[in-house]
Amino acid sequence: MGIFSRTRDIIAANVTDMLDKADDPAKMIRMIILEMEETLVEVRADAARTIADQKEMRRHITKLEGIQANWTDKAELALSKDREDLAKAALIERQKATETAERLKAEITVLDDALRANEVDIAKLQGKLREARSRQSSIVARLESAENRIKLRDLYSGERTQDAFSRFDMLERRVDMAEGRADSLSIGQAPKSLEDEISELESSDQIEEQLAAMKAAKGGAKPAGDAAEKEG
Repeated sequence: MGIFSRTRDIIAANVTDMLDKADDPAKMIRMIILEMEETLVEVRADAARTIADQKEMRRHITKLEGIQANWTDKAELALSKDREDLAKAALIERQKATETAERLKAEITVLDDALRANEVDIAKLQGKLREARSRQSSIVARLESAENRIKLRDLYSGERTQDAFSRFDMLERRVDMAEGRADSLSIGQAPKSLEDEISELESSDQIEEQLAAMKAAKGGAKPAGDAAEKEG
C-alpha cells in the first residue's frame, strides 16, 4: 500500500509533520513525492475520462434533439391526416427522446461539478508536490553537509590520520638518530690550536700561488707575484 490511499489524504497531509516523525526523512520524502506524482496522474486521467464522457453525452443529446424534431414532424403529419392515434404515438416517442436528453443534461451538470472538484484537487496536489520537492532539496543538502562534516572529522581525528602522524613521528625519530650519529663523530676530538689554524692559512696561500703560476705558464703571462712587484 502507498502512503496515501485517497487524494484527500494527500491534500490533508502535513508534509513537515510526517518528516519530523520519520526515521529516514530522505527515504520518506521520496516515497511521498512518488505517491503524489502517481496520484496526480490518476486524478488527471479521471478528469480526462470525465471530459470524454461529457463530449459523448453532448453528441447523444444532439442526436436526441434531432429525433425529437423528427417525431414532432411525424406527429404533425399524422394529425393533418386526421390520424390522431398516430400523432399521439409520435408524441410519446418524442417525449421519450426528450426525457433521455434531459437525463443526459443532468448527468453533464454532475460531471461539471466533478471536473471543478478535480481542478481544485489537482491545484492542491501540485502545491503539495512543490512543497515536498522543496523539502527534498533541503533535506538532501543537509544530509550532504552532515556527511561532509563526518568525513572531515574522520580526516583530522580518525584512525587513518592518527596512523599517518604516528609514521611521521617514526621518521622524525630516524632523522634525529642520523643527526645524532653525525654529531657524535666530533665528540672527543681536540680543538684546533692557534698554530694549526695559522698553518692552514699558510698552506692555503701556497696553494693559491701555485695555482696562479700554473695559469700564467699556460697563458704565457707572468706569475701574479712578479706582476705585483713591477707595479710596486
